[in-house]
Amino acid sequence: MPANANRQFLDFEKPIKDLIDEIEKLKHASESKKIDYSDMIARLETQILERRRELTKNLTSWQKVQLSRHPDRPYTLKYIEKMTTNFVELYGDRNVKDDKAMVGGFASLDGHTVMFIGQQKGINTKTRQMRNFGMANPEGYRKALRLMKLAEKFNKPIVTLIDTPGAYPGLEAEERGQGEAIARNIFEMIRLKVPVICVIIGEGASGGALGIGVGDRVYMMENTWYTVISPESCSSILWRSWDKKEVAAEQLRLTADHMKSFGLVDDIIPEPAGGAHWDYDESAQILKAHLLNVLAELANIPQEERVTNRITKFGKMGFWEEVPANGQPNPEHMNTEENNH
Repeated sequence: MPANANRQFLDFEKPIKDLIDEIEKLKHASESKKIDYSDMIARLETQILERRRELTKNLTSWQKVQLSRHPDRPYTLKYIEKMTTNFVELYGDRNVKDDKAMVGGFASLDGHTVMFIGQQKGINTKTRQMRNFGMANPEGYRKALRLMKLAEKFNKPIVTLIDTPGAYPGLEAEERGQGEAIARNIFEMIRLKVPVICVIIGEGASGGALGIGVGDRVYMMENTWYTVISPESCSSILWRSWDKKEVAAEQLRLTADHMKSFGLVDDIIPEPAGGAHWDYDESAQILKAHLLNVLAELANIPQEERVTNRITKFGKMGFWEEVPANGQPNPEHMNTEENNH
């Protein structure tokens, strides 16, 4: 977790910033004047915790999008560092190059060997450029698939951590088969014989998320989003301006509670008060406990049944109706929200 001096704040976090600034002033005064302000500091710290709890009670969809992008939010490698031991990162797609926006490797999760794969954003300007802001090229998705097949070969479960504004949309990515790489991953992931758990830890945008987002269980952290297009891009298409991004965020129904109600994700993983960026250790421990429980549950399912369940799970997503030749919908063939869930 960043030190107070380096911590960044969103607009709606300003009341917390004011309290933290007050604590820093008291600590400085305590050192310079040799006066004990510990009681006042303790009261302010309690107020900060209360404000953090209040902060996430009534967030708008756009505010949750902002939290998912918080510059202090933990990324894939931070979760792996905090949750696991003996992480061995593996590189390259054995075809073009190693994509720094996609990371993965084996690690020990409470004594269990697990393959972790996820998008990685940078923590400063230099590393953001190196990681391409978490937007993977085709070789990133091909590397991810290579690691999944490696895990399957050794019968090890897979955990994917999704955090991307989308797959890289550059011309060179399209030339090297961006769409095919993502489609191939979706096709292959649904047939993997080992347990696969997908967790959206930040942004879950479009095919960039789907490329590592097919599993037995799909979860979202509390302050994340998952949809076909970002609010800004949606606003620019519909209103020819980014000014309507907040409206777009509401209309897209992209937050975790909406995704769960649509049956597109299985559950929501809570975050520390105020968001995951306030306490890396607590956030990682919450996620770790959840992963261990689900891995234990999935381990008891036979391989063939696991694949069948996965195909059924994703095959019934969405809403549609079949119209016969006479043009009149048949109520018996309608896919309703009730049976879709």
